[in-house]
Amino acid sequence: MSVFTRIEEAELAAFLTGYPVGTLRSFAGIESGIENTNYFVSTTEGEYVLTLFERVDPADLPFFLNLTAFLAEHAIPCAHPVRGADGAYVGTLHGKQAALVMRLYGRSVMTPSMAQCSAIGEALARLHTAGAAFTFGGERPNPRGPRWWRAAAERLAGHLDGEDADILAEELRFQALYRFADLPRGVIHADLFRDNALFDDDRLTGVIDFYYACTDTWLYDLAITVNDWASEDDGQLDFQRAGALVAAYQGVRPLTSIERGAWPVLLRAAALRFWLSRLTDLHFPRAGELTHTKDPLVFRRILTARRRETPRLRGLWRGAG
Repeated sequence: MSVFTRIEEAELAAFLTGYPVGTLRSFAGIESGIENTNYFVSTTEGEYVLTLFERVDPADLPFFLNLTAFLAEHAIPCAHPVRGADGAYVGTLHGKQAALVMRLYGRSVMTPSMAQCSAIGEALARLHTAGAAFTFGGERPNPRGPRWWRAAAERLAGHLDGEDADILAEELRFQALYRFADLPRGVIHADLFRDNALFDDDRLTGVIDFYYACTDTWLYDLAITVNDWASEDDGQLDFQRAGALVAAYQGVRPLTSIERGAWPVLLRAAALRFWLSRLTDLHFPRAGELTHTKDPLVFRRILTARRRETPRLRGLWRGAG
């Protein structure tokens, strides 16, 4: 999480008086991610994570925070938000909307084991099934779906070389051929990358950062997760890790035949979405302290690999490589 907003000790201490968390002991900025400002906060009552929202629409925050609380209360390892004295999860700090959540312990893994892939697959399926009962605020359409893809591509026009422009145009054309209205859907995390999960050895201790959560097809969420957790450096799918993740997912929520047929398309859609996001961050950066931009080439490689791998992807359901 890149730190965009610097806060001072006195203003944080004053902010915390509105929460049942005791008094401030220490705080430190968190230097990973790219969307919001995060700090570790230690008080006399416990350990927390403070988030100041840099891009999130304030109208969406009740959905995100109530969802996280709901899932935490339904045995999903999420960081439960803390209610302020006014009963709300959202407060204001340094002129920005802010939230305080319980700190989860563990570490992210960059080279996940088979057991860790299985753990995240099972957790994602449980998140989907538990989230089916979440009704706060109704549905939240995916703000980075096909309409956003097209708008981002238009904004990037003139910033891409010929090959990238050709790949992007072809993939947008391909994705426009498919509309999976019949796929099972509900609440999705939409960003369950390795750095948004915490482990103690092979035990999953936390799923974090629900600030892209929305209503979309569950298979798309699975595709996002597999693309990050089971891709080699050259973008090719590691079929063993992918198979472990998908098998664990299906142990909780078996996929339908229409989902199996849509799988190669959704893997490409998930790669396209994050390639576009990273291209946008690269070409239209924001000023900030401790900021870094994630490499868009990672998802360009994943997208081109998935296009080549389509026949093998169908074999995943039979446990084939």
